[in-house]
Amino acid sequence: MSFMKEQKRITLFAGHYGSGKTSIAVNFALYLKRKGSQVVIADLDIVNPYFRTKDSANLLEKEKIELISSRFANSNVDLPAMPQETYGIFDRKDKYAVLDIGGDDRGALALGRYVPYIREENNYNMLFVASCYRPLTRNAREAYEVLREIEGACSLKFTGIVNNSNIGRDTASDDILASRDFIRELCELSKLPLHFTCADIRLCPLPGYENEDVLPLVIDERYYDIKEKKEN
Repeated sequence: MSFMKEQKRITLFAGHYGSGKTSIAVNFALYLKRKGSQVVIADLDIVNPYFRTKDSANLLEKEKIELISSRFANSNVDLPAMPQETYGIFDRKDKYAVLDIGGDDRGALALGRYVPYIREENNYNMLFVASCYRPLTRNAREAYEVLREIEGACSLKFTGIVNNSNIGRDTASDDILASRDFIRELCELSKLPLHFTCADIRLCPLPGYENEDVLPLVIDERYYDIKEKKEN
């Protein structure tokens, strides 16, 4: 992926609930690790008990990727508390850091306490994960409003867009191709570049994207099961 030539030390993923940012954060961390980098991933999602980075703890441990998450993750307790180790991310310049931010403006509030450190280092990408197949972001204007709400909540500007348009396990390559106009308009509204498009690894290489950056996703089936349960 060519965007890796300008990779920042800290990458943050945020977006609407159900946009798939957690799966992307995990897969992106795996990508960095397999390129030879030392990686730490932090789960800052304190409002979503359904699918969290900690669900991939075994895989991350196997790949020697450090995971930082609330000790209340995967429990029935939701408190706005993060472990003290999270602050250490900003001191350890020898590691790439991937941050999974909670959905929408409410979830982004947890990021606010770390913004001064992120700004001080000024070596980050904050990426908005967008999907035209989610109920509240079916058009670029709706997605843009969510983007601005998140920026307002955490006081940090996005630097790029990630296209994760999919319809779950039934996604075909044509469904991703059909999202191009949506993403193009969102990029125009936000004046932000498209950093990469995501696709289930089973669809890769993605037809029509031979000259574009695509992040292949290895997706836990549990992710789809939970999404469908929530939507029903």
